[in-house]
Amino acid sequence: MCGFVCLWNVGDEALATSMITKIAHRGPDAVQVAELPNAPVIMAHCRLSIIGTDDGAQPIYQTSDLLVANGEIYNHVDLRAILGPSVFETASDSETILHLFRSGESRWINKLDGMFAFVLATRDRIIAARDPLGIKPLYVARIGDGYAFSSELKAFDGVEVDQIEAIPPGSLYDSRDGWRQWYRTPHGAATPEPGADIGRTAQELRLVLEEAVAKWMVADVEVGSFLSGGLDSSIIAAIAQKILKEAGKGPLKTFAVGTEGSADLLAARRVADHIGAEHHEYAFTADDVVENLSHVIYHLESADVDLVRSAIPTLFAARLARNKVKAVLTGEGADELFAGYTYHHDYVDDPRALADELTRSLGTMHNINLQRVDRITMAESLEARTPFLDRDLIDFAQSVPAAWKLCRTDPEAAEATGETTEKWILRKACADLLPEDLVWRKKAQFDEGSGTVAALEGALQKQMGKATPVTRDEEAALYESILRKAFRKPERILENAGRWEADRV
Repeated sequence: MCGFVCLWNVGDEALATSMITKIAHRGPDAVQVAELPNAPVIMAHCRLSIIGTDDGAQPIYQTSDLLVANGEIYNHVDLRAILGPSVFETASDSETILHLFRSGESRWINKLDGMFAFVLATRDRIIAARDPLGIKPLYVARIGDGYAFSSELKAFDGVEVDQIEAIPPGSLYDSRDGWRQWYRTPHGAATPEPGADIGRTAQELRLVLEEAVAKWMVADVEVGSFLSGGLDSSIIAAIAQKILKEAGKGPLKTFAVGTEGSADLLAARRVADHIGAEHHEYAFTADDVVENLSHVIYHLESADVDLVRSAIPTLFAARLARNKVKAVLTGEGADELFAGYTYHHDYVDDPRALADELTRSLGTMHNINLQRVDRITMAESLEARTPFLDRDLIDFAQSVPAAWKLCRTDPEAAEATGETTEKWILRKACADLLPEDLVWRKKAQFDEGSGTVAALEGALQKQMGKATPVTRDEEAALYESILRKAFRKPERILENAGRWEADRV
């Protein structure tokens, strides 16, 4: 995991150095700047070494090509075998990008399985691309007749550029051939096909999920897991612990945060004890929130109220985890795949509309929840991994009927009537992993279950000098004020920020 900057047709090494310095928190292990000989390309890279820790330095320069990449390629071992081990000079998973490109296949990028953003340059061509759902960030801006690319918006702050844009998820820009949308999210199914078996579907879902977790645990360093005590992170942690135990390793290190006595802390303890994890927790206070609010907003690159609220516990969890591991698994993506948000209940009687909404929301995660996870964990030099967003799991989950994801009572019963249950098929698939009451525990938003909302109310009153409750509009105004003070040109940041509420209108 890391961050990078690339300048194309902008011959300014000092600028590249200045830009990478602003995002050096993404990779504290090494910072390097390189120029492609006889070409108008300068690349800078800050590295958090996860795979190929000894020889995976970037930028990667090989025979007139230069590459910077951020993320992880989980099928790099298989790709090495296919491409021929002899062509590789390092153990880095990122090097597979370079050799796939050189293979000359028209759809070479489609063979990459993982989370990634990269810029690859030859002497007369530049290619920039991003993973299917935009787990890893990538921005581009014009500087005169050239382009500047970066992993975070803050790298551009104070730089004279034209409008900054995010390269869309699943997209590739080629200076020779133009834009391509190389990945499209498969459209979700609404109702079961005749003869479909819900029990067998749940069993297969479990197998696909276990494969995804195993794949996303591949690393040359120890991988831990966030654990809120909610369904999604608990399932991931339980499977990860099972994988480690079967391999004769472990126990899994789990990390939970919340205010003292909060529901998430209590539930996380139970889950950790049940699966046999090595559990770590931190109870934060309103004073902790006050002290870190500006830090959260600066690194989040957003003033959206809901994103800031959920980013606060993410920060404390990332700090806790970074003391023990370099990478963690998280549960992001389960709500979008299996209908886990409160507003999804409005669709319970219209599975076609629900399937359409889940497909749409998957495509908007990159500048909402995925931005939160990426920016806040990387602010603490921690890699976050999201196995629910594995490509094979997305394909399978989208084939599962929406009517089996959100339903009334038990869809296997003769008459499914009663209270609506979200993520039903996921709960059924993983029911044996956790205590029954936790499997069927109702979802609470991270900021609610962790006690953040209550702590934040006290923190905001203290910061604003108020004795009465702070309104949502006042909260939003404060966050925007903090963001504007943090950047020289805050409009550039605000223009690119996603909004949680707008995404659900």
